[in-house]
Amino acid sequence: MLQRFRNRTMAGKLLAAKLTEYANRPDVLVLGLPRGGVPVAFEVAEALDAPLDICLVRKLGLPGHKELAMGALAMGGVRVINENIVDSLRISQQIIEQVTAVEMRELERRNRTYRDNRPPPEVKNHTILLVDDGIATGATIRAAIATLKQQQPQELVVAVPVAAAATCQELQAEVDKVVCVMTPEDLYAIGIWYENFEQTTDAEVCQLLSERNLLITNDL
Repeated sequence: MLQRFRNRTMAGKLLAAKLTEYANRPDVLVLGLPRGGVPVAFEVAEALDAPLDICLVRKLGLPGHKELAMGALAMGGVRVINENIVDSLRISQQIIEQVTAVEMRELERRNRTYRDNRPPPEVKNHTILLVDDGIATGATIRAAIATLKQQQPQELVVAVPVAAAATCQELQAEVDKVVCVMTPEDLYAIGIWYENFEQTTDAEVCQLLSERNLLITNDL
C-alpha cells in the first residue's frame, strides 16, 4: 500500500521536489486549479521561486451525482465533454446545457473573487506548471489543458501528487510532460490518498495567491 499524504501542503512539497529543474527560471509560471489545487501549487511556487496564479475550471457534475463528471468547463468558453459518461447514461443535451450555465456563473464568481479585477496571467511563450491535488476522471484537467493550449505556452507541464497510472499515460500525449508523485493502478477517489482532505475555502485561495505574489513583488 502506498503511503498517503498528510495534507495538501505535504503533497505540494513532495511534488515540488520532482520539479527542481524549473526552479529560479523567469519563464516559469505555476497555475493551480481552484480550489484544492491551489494549496499544492502554492508549495510548488514557493519551492521553485515562481509566481503563482490560477487556471479557472469547473467540473460539469451529473445532477444528483455531482462527483461524477460528465465534462468540464474553463474560462474562454472551453468545454470538454466526457462522451463515455454522456452516452452510457443517456444524458440529454438539455441537461448538459443547464449544468453548463450554472457552472459558468460559478466560474465568473470565482474569477471576481480570486482575481479582484486582475487580468489573467500571460501564458504565451511561458513554461506553465499546471497543478491540482490529484486527477480522477481527467475531465477538469483536460479542460484546463485545452484553454491553456489556445494561449500558446512554450511548455505545458501537468503536475499532481496523485493520479492513476493509466490517466498519466493518456495525458502524456496532450502535454509536454506529466509529473506525478504517486501513480496507483486503482485510484478510486483522490481523497483516500490524503489523511486530511478538507475542502479548501475561497478565503484560503485568496490568501495563498496574495501571500505568494506579495513575496514575488517584494523580491523585485
